[in-house]
Amino acid sequence: MTTALQSPPRRITSRLQDASLLNGPMLLLRSIKGFRRSQSWAWLASVPLALLGLGVFTFSARAEVALSDLTGPQAAAFLADNLWLFIATILVIFMNAGFAMVEAGMCRQKNAVNILAKNLFVFALAVTAYWVIGYSLMYGGSVIDGWLYFQGLFVDPDPSGALECAAAGDTGCLVPAVDFLFQSAFAGTAATIVSGLVAERVKFGEFVVFSIVLTAFIYPIAGSWQWNGGWLAELGFIDFAGSSIVHSVGGWAGLVGAMLLGPRIGKFVDGKAQAMPGHNMAIATLGALILWIGWYGFNPGSELAMDQYVAYVAVTTTLAAAGGAIAATVLSTITSGKPDLTMIINGILAGLVSITAGCGNMTFAGSWLAGAVGGLIVVVAVAALDSAGIDDPVGAFSVHGVCGVWGTVVIGLWGVDGMDPGAAGIGLLNGGGINQFFIQALGAAAYGIWTIVTCWIAWQIIGGFFGGIRVSEAEETQGLDIGEHGMEAYPDFASS
Repeated sequence: MTTALQSPPRRITSRLQDASLLNGPMLLLRSIKGFRRSQSWAWLASVPLALLGLGVFTFSARAEVALSDLTGPQAAAFLADNLWLFIATILVIFMNAGFAMVEAGMCRQKNAVNILAKNLFVFALAVTAYWVIGYSLMYGGSVIDGWLYFQGLFVDPDPSGALECAAAGDTGCLVPAVDFLFQSAFAGTAATIVSGLVAERVKFGEFVVFSIVLTAFIYPIAGSWQWNGGWLAELGFIDFAGSSIVHSVGGWAGLVGAMLLGPRIGKFVDGKAQAMPGHNMAIATLGALILWIGWYGFNPGSELAMDQYVAYVAVTTTLAAAGGAIAATVLSTITSGKPDLTMIINGILAGLVSITAGCGNMTFAGSWLAGAVGGLIVVVAVAALDSAGIDDPVGAFSVHGVCGVWGTVVIGLWGVDGMDPGAAGIGLLNGGGINQFFIQALGAAAYGIWTIVTCWIAWQIIGGFFGGIRVSEAEETQGLDIGEHGMEAYPDFASS
């Protein structure tokens, strides 16, 4: 990694606060090196997008005056940070399409509508539940120091604190609206993971209720332990973008549901797992690529600022995905005789999950290796779940649960202290001792125990209140598309 020496930018010829509405945007852009050329007019088109992302239409008069108090560089950094997080948020939200495609493609045709409906509707639920109370539980003021936080219902959109932060010369000063949107997309991801584990046999309404409980209470409380300075953060636990907080929580929540539901009809015969091939591997492959792209919002976006480290995180993310794909393909070819497309897909996703916690604390080589080990783990984990009699239709627990734990603890093996060249090792195998490994293992275990206990209680209460969480045998045999939704995904084609 090299750093180019650059001359300091020239001062702007007019104060931003004295500029008119017509020439103000260009003065702002000229404060950033590289925007003085003719191409700056093309970049000017991003200004409306930045303003939309900041939500200025809800506080335009107040924000306009406050923005005028910032110097050119301060305003530029403020808008760049918030614009980047807004773009990253869009990428994370688009991951819902990837999850829907992977899950629907890997399951049977007769359940495609049900799967698509769950994946689409769960994000609406997550945003609403997180807006009402989840965000407050995750990022509110301390109620029980280190363990429980709360700041009242609903999100306060007041941007004044972020603007004061920018005026002080700090970076990463985010307005509450864009920060909430980004965090709510993460909450939706945790709930979407559950959908894959309970696919093809869970009642739609009961899944909806569980998703609300997960995103309103279970996920936010656990997330505050790290991302709001809770007890795990105080111990030095590292989870940069959520291998444990998002992925393993979603994996553990879905695993409890899958175990309570039991396997699909015909999945196990005389104790042996039977193949239930997905109906459309083309859309499953498309979904995997969408998720890979969306992860550039998930991991680099978690830097929460547009700085020199965003690209570094993007590279560690890419290398881990590549390592996971290669390792899973090689191992599945060795074990089954031919390369398995489903394992290539899950290998990519396993690599991405494996680097999510450590994407800011891994070297490039360490990132590829972490992803490769994740690719090996997912192949073994899929077979292990089948041997245990647990039905995971798309391999969601193997990807998000098992590799979420691996992605957390690998930091304690060969993680480094930051993204700068020559950063000191903090892992057991690169001179950092065993302390960080124990902290990472403790954090991963804490998220597993919390999620298993709370989700078991939630699933049991929901099942008891609504008369079970599984559809009838007749509905499952016919398909949830007809039984739960009264429609088919492909009405013009007969099922084979």
